[in-house]
Amino acid sequence: MTKFINLHTHKFSNLSDVIEVVNQYPWEFNSILSNYSIGIHPWYIDEERLNNDLKIIKEKLQLKECLALGECGLDKRIEIPLDVQISVFKKQLEIVKQTKKPIVLHCVAAYDEVIAIKKEMKIDNPMIIHGFSKNDQVAQSLLKNGFYLSFGKYLLLSRNFGTDLEKVFTFAPENQILLETDTIEESIYQVYEKAALIKGISIDELKTIVFTNFSRIFNN
Repeated sequence: MTKFINLHTHKFSNLSDVIEVVNQYPWEFNSILSNYSIGIHPWYIDEERLNNDLKIIKEKLQLKECLALGECGLDKRIEIPLDVQISVFKKQLEIVKQTKKPIVLHCVAAYDEVIAIKKEMKIDNPMIIHGFSKNDQVAQSLLKNGFYLSFGKYLLLSRNFGTDLEKVFTFAPENQILLETDTIEESIYQVYEKAALIKGISIDELKTIVFTNFSRIFNN
């Protein structure tokens, strides 16, 4: 059965028709979760805890339940210095490079830096920008450099058809898109409903597109 995919969520719903990748932080790891990603979000970098966090990430990435690294990345709108964020980000990338597992990325106003790091470190692991909300120019740059875009919250927030984000979602290559809920209260079903409406296709068609992408990216 083709299931709904929730690429990134902070809430475990345990729905039988949904495969969800639940975000985990190493310092509050929950072993009950069957599918998860694990990483150090740039907001929560703690240099005193860093070595232990990295050790836990390395251990968990060896397990089949751990589907991806993340969310991790860069955020220029927080007080933690960018050079510190880049250092922590690169240390996580060095770990995940030893696997084929994807990377779920948090990126705010630092797309050029993330693209440059991908090239510099020769990252072959699939890299997914979660919660994408930017314009066509940013999208094209990311897509051209092999990133995947995951949509959710901001698609639901768009009230008028024809917004920049809806145009990005409509024209993005079908083999580079995913869907998610992140921290919103709305369900993944509502995300699919809005996304299918924007694309002008059925929910079943969209399910097939996203499921196919997920299966390829995550080698399921």
